[in-house]
Amino acid sequence: MTTLSVEILFADDHLIVVNKPSHLLSVAGIGPEKQDCVVRRMVEQFGGWVREVHRLDWETSGLLALARTPDAHRHLMKQFHDRLVDKSYTAIVAGVPRSEKGTISLPLCVDWPNRPKQKVDHQEGKPSITHWRRLVDLRDRCRMELIPVTGRSHQLRVHMESMGHPILGDQLYGTPHTRSLAERLQLHATTLDITHPASGERLQFRNEPPF
Repeated sequence: MTTLSVEILFADDHLIVVNKPSHLLSVAGIGPEKQDCVVRRMVEQFGGWVREVHRLDWETSGLLALARTPDAHRHLMKQFHDRLVDKSYTAIVAGVPRSEKGTISLPLCVDWPNRPKQKVDHQEGKPSITHWRRLVDLRDRCRMELIPVTGRSHQLRVHMESMGHPILGDQLYGTPHTRSLAERLQLHATTLDITHPASGERLQFRNEPPF
């Protein structure tokens, strides 16, 4: 098993919120080498019933919520479906956008010949919206805040590439040069505001990126 550690930020009988490290799966994949994941570790630590509410890419780090009961899972899944969850990501991208902020609205779908890659497709793609804001300009790169309105697979990565500012260290998108500029994908789930499935309390989490 990998030595990557999972930091637990919140846990009770209904909800777990963790800081997922880069290069650890959110859920198990196919094959024995893809069984180590956040869900399995939480089951081993807490026992009982644990399910993911949303997922982060293998290379993406940051805030991840999990449910500990079927009722909590249904409640939390509905929050995501109804867009009642507020979340943001921090990324370091190649280049510096001319504007201070903006919105990308480009439909996405799977790029079947090149799975798991996704692509912009105006005929077959599903609506996908990302708000972005420049945080810090760093010569040939920029630290940005990304706020996904929709939650498509690889949405932030494809939208940044389509904007001409791919995320550094992204091994699926961008160019050989931008891939070489960081040892890992420079994308981190930084904030997560969610309603507790039992108490109704609004919970706010913030976890700064390690880059």
